[in-house]
Amino acid sequence: MGYQVSRRQFLKLASITIGGAATVGCLQALLGSQGTNPVAAASTLETSANDLIVPGVCLLCSGGCGILARVAGGHVVKLEGNPMHPVNLGTLCPKGQAAPELLYNPDRLSGPIRRVGERGSGNWQPVTWDEATQLVAQKLNTLRSTGHPERAVFMHGETRGQLRSFFERFMQAVGSPNLISRESLNTEAAKLGNSFTQGIYDLPAYDLENTNYLISFGASLLEAGRVPVRTIMGYSTMRRGRATRGKLVVIDPRQGVTGAKADEWIPIIPGTDSALALGMANVIIQSGMFDSDFVNNYGFGFEDFNDETGNLHTGFKSYVLEHYNPSQVEKITGVPATTISRLAGEFAQNKPGLAILPAKGGLLNGTIGGIYTAMAVQILNALVGSIEAIGGVMTQRYPTTPAWPALNMDTIAEQGRKAERVDGAGTQFPLSHHAYQAIADRILAGAPVEVLFLYDANPVYEVPGGKRFVEAFNKVPLIISFSSFMDESAQYADLLLPEPTFLERYQDDYIEGLGYPGIALRQPAIPPRLDTQNVGDFFLKLADAMGGPVKEAFPWKTYEEVLQYRLQDVGIDWKTLKELGVWMTPGYHFTLRGSNRWVSEVIGRDRRFSPADGRFDFYSRELHSLLENFNPDQLKALGISQTGDAVCIPHYEPVPFSGKTEDYPFVLNVITLMSLGSNSAAANLPTLQEIGGMTVGETWDSWLEMSPEALTSHGLQDKDPVWVESPFGKVKTKVRLVKGLRPDIVNLPYNQGHTAVGRWAKGRGVNGMELLNPASEPASGLAEFSNTRVKVYRA
Repeated sequence: MGYQVSRRQFLKLASITIGGAATVGCLQALLGSQGTNPVAAASTLETSANDLIVPGVCLLCSGGCGILARVAGGHVVKLEGNPMHPVNLGTLCPKGQAAPELLYNPDRLSGPIRRVGERGSGNWQPVTWDEATQLVAQKLNTLRSTGHPERAVFMHGETRGQLRSFFERFMQAVGSPNLISRESLNTEAAKLGNSFTQGIYDLPAYDLENTNYLISFGASLLEAGRVPVRTIMGYSTMRRGRATRGKLVVIDPRQGVTGAKADEWIPIIPGTDSALALGMANVIIQSGMFDSDFVNNYGFGFEDFNDETGNLHTGFKSYVLEHYNPSQVEKITGVPATTISRLAGEFAQNKPGLAILPAKGGLLNGTIGGIYTAMAVQILNALVGSIEAIGGVMTQRYPTTPAWPALNMDTIAEQGRKAERVDGAGTQFPLSHHAYQAIADRILAGAPVEVLFLYDANPVYEVPGGKRFVEAFNKVPLIISFSSFMDESAQYADLLLPEPTFLERYQDDYIEGLGYPGIALRQPAIPPRLDTQNVGDFFLKLADAMGGPVKEAFPWKTYEEVLQYRLQDVGIDWKTLKELGVWMTPGYHFTLRGSNRWVSEVIGRDRRFSPADGRFDFYSRELHSLLENFNPDQLKALGISQTGDAVCIPHYEPVPFSGKTEDYPFVLNVITLMSLGSNSAAANLPTLQEIGGMTVGETWDSWLEMSPEALTSHGLQDKDPVWVESPFGKVKTKVRLVKGLRPDIVNLPYNQGHTAVGRWAKGRGVNGMELLNPASEPASGLAEFSNTRVKVYRA
């Protein structure tokens, strides 16, 4: 069990702020002054004053909020926010408050089981952990002995802290390139946009507290962002926590909670955000309001330029001035030219200004236009000097960790690592880092997969056309799921090896969303209740069972030892980290744009095919390197209508919608709400079902949002039962009138319509994934979330 603090001790600690060695000394002195072992005290609990308080990190969304678990009589009875954690500062949203329902959920898998009947038949028998380990080890060793380790594939969702690199190391040691993230379903468009401009394949952090003018291009700040509690707190400070109130403008076809609380909501035509951002850039450049210091000293490709062979290239300035004046942009976006000019002037003249985009999916995903949108929005920040600046965009830093020991990869592993990835990233999809949803089609087309790991991965449910995975699974001899529940994908696995909940295991967590580096620690508030095993411990035992170079790559006995090794240089010792639960690297809070030295240090960090020279690309040299040999027909096949230099400059690409407007008049937006989020297990927590859909008064079910104009034109009334039909399927739900919505778009909330998981999730509402185009965007391998049209009619 992890380090525990009595409630009385915690009340003394709560007023202390994390930050330096002096603080640690104070905390240790307070802890030591009690004269008792707080863990030993658990056997004599009599009053709430002596309840045990165990710090940790929530994992019911991607925010990573610090928590304090109160343990009474060996049971977790309450969670609260950790006031020393910088992301949430003691607050905790309803999802975190509902976490005990995950820990004590009656539908959790109680131990490892093995399929004995037909795949998907539901026939299982118990298996020991040692038996499961030996079975998987034998299969992986067989792949290696036959020279095909690349046929092992690992699909994953959230891999916090060291877990991603731990999995990478395991797959490298085995000899497979196929560690495939769920990023193509949510964050990859934003990451690629950042990569093609700033040269960093990561989500940016935003200094919301200090910005004066915030313009949101579809970012659901107050409902379902990547780090929602931190974002809400930053927004609150910007609006009411300082002398000067910042202005918020929301660009989104759906008003939502964020638009309702904004100074201005602009209902743009879906899929045209890039044109609006470039129209604003046109005005900023034309009027000379751009930050010449940043553009000239840290930019590349703003002006026309000659390459190393003397060929002249069109720069961003010339291209945007020619093609994106406000009158042209008005025709594309439906936003008046006068509004575009006003927004541009306000944004550039009320510094610091900040333009943000969705960190997770939304109308950004689905087409190459989403990537160009992400680039265009980031360029707006560059034009006003808001890159690595107070009140602007920050690069997320991470704690310094020691390198993993050198791998002794044998010839088998080296050859396997050179194989084409099973998802087609980098080959079929030339711009892609991951194409998670494409794996089913690739397997059905003949890509050989013999071992498939699923970690926080439920592709049967969570991808458009997920039922293709059921057919694809039938071609995979061995599927291993680590799900804690019998979800839609786990029910087709061969081995189910349930992991403990985040309240029962060790795992570190990087602080995200604030820019500066920090580390937090999950630790067992109570010992695992069921016969479960930390996934890190399983892979250590698996490596040991495989022997040879794979065993040599993992000299640790437990995943806790792995964490101690990797976190030895973060600035805090292991014992104290367990006591506090969180540590921020001192000295990063006020270093942004210190003589611009931070800018040159981080720009270009992750470029693979172009110079990492500290220059922000207005003209993307990375895109040029990736696409320079593509002819016009090949570019058109990738969804890129432009040729020449325009390919490397953000521009508007019309959305290739599935379904003709006359047959399917509405664009479908499958939205994520903060209550249920994107975690399948959240749908099986009664508290979260009870609070879902608060804006329309709906709980325990799905609904379709439509504007008053759309309802009237289709002869419908609020709360009517309706069919929602696309070229790919149809579902039945209830329609709800929402005034803050364009009449040409409808919204369907995500994370209902489960056919598995548990008693509170199964058979409620509908899954909007069944309506979406199951194809992958041809350039970047993104799931096509935003380009499906539907029709709606009375059921």
